[in-house]
This record gives sequence, structure tokens and C-alpha cells, in this order.
Amino acid sequence: MPHDGHDHTDPPPELALRVKALESLLIEKGLVDPAALDVIIDTYEHKVGPRNGARVVAKAWTEPEYKELLMSDATAAVEGLGYVGRQGEHLVVVENTDTVHNLVVCTLCSCYPWTVLGLPPVWYKSAPYRSRAVSDPRGVLVEFGTELGENVEIRVWDSTSEMRYLVLPARPAGTEGWSANELMDLVSRNSMIGVELAKSPDELEIAP
Repeated sequence: MPHDGHDHTDPPPELALRVKALESLLIEKGLVDPAALDVIIDTYEHKVGPRNGARVVAKAWTEPEYKELLMSDATAAVEGLGYVGRQGEHLVVVENTDTVHNLVVCTLCSCYPWTVLGLPPVWYKSAPYRSRAVSDPRGVLVEFGTELGENVEIRVWDSTSEMRYLVLPARPAGTEGWSANELMDLVSRNSMIGVELAKSPDELEIAP
């Protein structure tokens, strides 16, 4: 379980360097077509990545009818936006409120809604996260910088091959009148797993 303060969304620098070196070697040897590689990366980063989930969340924040559908039949709601495919079936959305915070884990393996969140982060698949998210969810949240009041109930949802969960973060204050496209920038993959909150407008302004 990472707890050293670096951005949990990004891979460790040494891992990124190793991947880049391997990519360069494969291209140099003619084993990988750079254009094909770009298509694959674009697919998982954008077409089946967290931006899909952010669009779902922003639409739910701004369109009550869509939110109602999302909460009652999430699979149909995301399919309506064209998000279908691997590990996207049997989706359930759980909503954060002032008194309830939801956290998603897969204790047996790493079941994960790829169509709306993209590739699962390394820490999500790690044994420490999978065990501690259940035994000490509040402590895990603190390690991600998410401190909740004692009056907030934390509910942990265990994804399986039959059922996958997506957190609908609470809409940040001060975003009245924002468009769905603007709201998308406040939604991160981690907030849809539940280890973090959606960004506030102030955090968005100071982001590098």
C-alpha cells in the first residue's frame, strides 16, 4: 500500500523509465509498429480510460434524469454513452454523500470496470490494499490524503467477476453553473474508486 505522498495516479518514475526503454527497444528491433502502439495507448487512456468515467460522473451531476438511470441501471446508463466491452458489464454505481463515503476494492483479485476507468493502477491490485481496504478503510483513505469526519460512514464494496462498482463522488461546492465538460476536470480515477474526493475548484486552479 503506497503511503509516501507521491501522486498515486502516476506510475513510479523508475517504472515509467523501464517501460519507455522497453518500448524504444521493441520499436528499434521492428517488433512493434509505433502507429499501432499509439492507437493502443490512446484507446486505454481515452476511449476506455478515466475520461469515460469522468464524463459519466459529470453527466450525472448535471442531468437528474441520467443520474436516476445511472443509480438504477448503471450498465445501461454507461452503454448509452457507448462504453461497452471488457469488464464493463454488471456495473453498479454507489453515491458519496455528506454522511456516506464509498470505497471499492477487489479482495480476491483485481476486478475493475475498464470501460469507464481504464487500466487498474498497480496499488489497486496489491495485496496490502486489498486487505487493508476492508480491515482499515479509514486508515487507507488517510494514506491517500483523504480525511473524513467521524460522522461519515465508510462503506466498502467488493468487486467480483459478476459485479463491478463505480463511485459517484460528491459534486464539489462552488461549481454551480459549470458545464459538464468543465466538471469532468474535477473527476479523477481515484475519486471514482473512492480513495480520494473529487477536486475542488481551488485544487484545479493550482494543479500543474
